Amino acid sequence: MKLLAMYLSHYAPRKMTLFLMLLILELGIGNSFALESTQDISLRCGWFDNPSPSNAWLNDKDGEWTVSIQGGHQAKGKWPSFNRSQWVKTGTGSYGYGCTCMKVRANAESQEIKQIISATVKPLSVCRQDKALKEPENPLK
Repeated sequence: MKLLAMYLSHYAPRKMTLFLMLLILELGIGNSFALESTQDISLRCGWFDNPSPSNAWLNDKDGEWTVSIQGGHQAKGKWPSFNRSQWVKTGTGSYGYGCTCMKVRANAESQEIKQIISATVKPLSVCRQDKALKEPENPLK
């Protein structure tokens, strides 16, 4: 009996700890953060609209995705870099819109882009020919 009590006091807690660790792994609780970081990565193509300082959206076939709001949400990562032939100016300064495909980490419920992983600028004609996309309004026209 004394031997059983000694075994339980010494080995049972370790086995319980091991059992709980295996249970956590089996249920996927331990991997939830790792899965979240890869499951929400997507390629989004559409109009990148930057109408004013620190305000930017990506409008694709699924709707409007917030990239940046002045004084609020700011996606991590580098915005696409457009040359003059790929950018439509809509006012003073360099504000306007262009066509891009961006590999992003996004929250589908809030339609916020959390991180821009990479961005590839496309010719304006690519977005203009896509019937699922609506070109942003240009007040200069």
